[in-house]
Amino acid sequence: MKKMMIFLGLGLLAIGMAQAAIVTNTNQSAAYIRLLARNTARDVDAVYYNPAGLVKLADGWHIYLSNQMINQTKTIVNDFPLLNNGTYEGKVSVPIFPDAYAVWKKGKIAVSLGFGPNAGGGSADYATGLPSFETNLAMLPLMITSLGLPTTAYSADIAFNGSSIYLGFQGNVSYAVSDMFSLAAGFRYITATNTYEGNLGSVMINPYHPVINPSASMIPATVFFNAIGQPAYAAAVADATVDAKQTGTGFTPILSLHANPIPELNISVRYEFNTKLELTNETTVDGTGLFPDGVKSHEDIPAILAFGADYAISPAFRAALSVSLYFDKNADWDGRQDLLEKNSYEVAVGLEYDITDMFTVSAGYMMSRYGLADAFQSDLTHSLNADTFGFGGRIKLNPNLYIDLGALIADYKDYSKQIPYYADAVTPLGAYRELYQRKTIDFSIGVGYSFGGQQ
Repeated sequence: MKKMMIFLGLGLLAIGMAQAAIVTNTNQSAAYIRLLARNTARDVDAVYYNPAGLVKLADGWHIYLSNQMINQTKTIVNDFPLLNNGTYEGKVSVPIFPDAYAVWKKGKIAVSLGFGPNAGGGSADYATGLPSFETNLAMLPLMITSLGLPTTAYSADIAFNGSSIYLGFQGNVSYAVSDMFSLAAGFRYITATNTYEGNLGSVMINPYHPVINPSASMIPATVFFNAIGQPAYAAAVADATVDAKQTGTGFTPILSLHANPIPELNISVRYEFNTKLELTNETTVDGTGLFPDGVKSHEDIPAILAFGADYAISPAFRAALSVSLYFDKNADWDGRQDLLEKNSYEVAVGLEYDITDMFTVSAGYMMSRYGLADAFQSDLTHSLNADTFGFGGRIKLNPNLYIDLGALIADYKDYSKQIPYYADAVTPLGAYRELYQRKTIDFSIGVGYSFGGQQ
């Protein structure tokens, strides 16, 4: 048994907490939360979703600020019978998930800036660990009993917290080639920080030993193994602590095209290049050997090809479609990308209706599908196909000021796999189901304001 197994997931648990895609956060505005199909956006959040469409804004300055409050529960159920409790629940809390956009528009040109958490964006807390953390401990009674010392129970204190934030700073220049076509080019600078704090301690067992533990009571595992002359086992179950950070930066070139062939129809295409991201360990304490100080790892943000179309069925009623393709298998995730069966994609549809000049309501649906395979999925890091429902509205307080309100519920599809377990290198204990489940609720509010021009 190796201590590093206890903390194997710390480098992965903090990644992928709020996003729809495997790595990328697509929830970049309150308007997105209430509609979901934003690839043809022509409001200020088009800085992210459709930079070429910004030339449709009125001349002047436009700003948009939003925040999301995201809560997610990750549940893992493992049927391995030696575990004390096969259900593990992780809580992800993101009370502050901000986005900010600013656009200056004049004639055929728009210059824009954007800021937001483009990946990561939260902290994960598994109060009782994970199955892979505990499996080796669960087999301690079986292993000790095989030595002729009957043992029936174990316990341990396992605690850790992982946090992740990938902040994006974006700039674009947009140009109207004609009344029908516009183009944009830009880039995003990514600064990434992952932090890990955790400890494993107080491993207890209840072996019967006529001299060392004649009452078969719970005693420290390290004391027992040293007493019977097994220092290697004692070292494996000794207390371990991790306090480490990973940091890195990357650049994302972005190209965008917007077409408006008839007044009622808008079409967009956006391509974001692969963001090469190399993270470097900055380790304070590492009792596991998993985070050697200065070691580098790769966590690219995959390239994205995004299509969009919207159509005004009437002046007050609009329908939108968005399709986004993520080139996960071309990213560098230190080989994990090769375990996927195919790239992931999202398809979203949305409807928006102006009740009055002041009030707009909207709703959307998004289907997210990944190229999942058993080899890619684990309790440490996994993705789940999802059906997401968003709804909300806009309140236009005056021609220059509006408020977006939105809520999102993600319905994730359960994923299960069979995991074989072994008492030692050659003795099988059978294969048992491991089930992954997830729930997400997202509430958002955004405010947009135009200086010198109406939205």
